[in-house]
Amino acid sequence: MKQYNAVKAEVDSWRGFARHLDDTLELAQLGDEGLRAELEAEISAIEAELEKRSFTAMLSGKYDRDPAILAIHAGAGGTDSQDWAAMLERMYLRWAEKRGYETEILDLTEGEEAGIKSVTIAVNGDYAFGYLRSEKGVHRLVRLSPFDAAHRRHTSFALVEVLPQVAMDEAEVEIDPGDIKVDVYKSSGAGGQNVQKNATAIRITHIPTGIVVTCQNERSQTQNREFAMRILTARLLELRQAEKEEERAVLRGEYTKAEWGSQIRSYVLHPYQMVKDHRTEHESGNTQAVLDGDLDEFMEAYLRQK
Repeated sequence: MKQYNAVKAEVDSWRGFARHLDDTLELAQLGDEGLRAELEAEISAIEAELEKRSFTAMLSGKYDRDPAILAIHAGAGGTDSQDWAAMLERMYLRWAEKRGYETEILDLTEGEEAGIKSVTIAVNGDYAFGYLRSEKGVHRLVRLSPFDAAHRRHTSFALVEVLPQVAMDEAEVEIDPGDIKVDVYKSSGAGGQNVQKNATAIRITHIPTGIVVTCQNERSQTQNREFAMRILTARLLELRQAEKEEERAVLRGEYTKAEWGSQIRSYVLHPYQMVKDHRTEHESGNTQAVLDGDLDEFMEAYLRQK
């Protein structure tokens, strides 16, 4: 029923668009000069709708319609990188808000002085994974460090992971209960009344692969466990797909190992202002707008290239 409703909504939407085109064409064929202004407005609306549909049509991957799990990890660089990870968290939360997506922070580890060491966010809404998969990789920031007494220029790195929020019963991965180790502990808090008094946080270790997943949102232990299992399933699915891609690339003679430091995008705040995607060469001089969540142009450029 879920698949049926999704396909029906898609077909109904296209049929409605076709009717809009037919109505506009009939209006144009009347040849009434008095309708010119109305027709021009209709054509502009149709062109904008077609551009939007063209963009969405590129999201045709198996999990592109799914909600997403977004994880951000501070890289080498100490406090600067942890602050950069927090800036990226804000950027993606702003982007999600503009698109009308719901977000929920599942796991957060704060930095010692400022920023965050890592954060895991659930992004819920149609095509969330399809859009966000363009963001997967290392993001590089160049700026005058606010944490350096000499105010020197620093380069910081953060890793962004994007996974489809696959449902347990839909995933292609089966997890043997004997292959996982589950630890329950108290969630970390800011102290005082905010300290979690009950042991609700969950840490799941997948023994064969060594993958560790934590979830310490302020919800019940059962809910944390369920979401941790969903994240583990998504990570194992990604691992399986990566192995298949490597096999295909080796057969084609094109295999290149993805390593830390091969950034996908650079955000330069000093000595000039520029955000540049190194995969598509798409760039923007309005760094503040990008950091405030204006990412659609970068996502579209990536999808068109793919």
